[in-house]
Amino acid sequence: MLEYVKTILQKVSFSRHLFERELKKGLRYLMPSEIEEFRDWCYATFSRMYLPILNQHFKPAY
Repeated sequence: MLEYVKTILQKVSFSRHLFERELKKGLRYLMPSEIEEFRDWCYATFSRMYLPILNQHFKPAY
């Protein structure tokens, strides 16, 4: 499921609205063990475009 969610986010990254909607859906579908890897990938891939959205939906990793 993780790879599927990544693929969807890459395909909708042209639209802020679609990106945020699919990010929320992806977080609901992923297993807790996949969330950390997903968070790291999202920040590495999309932080230049969507840092405020990522910060809003991911809790800080302390």
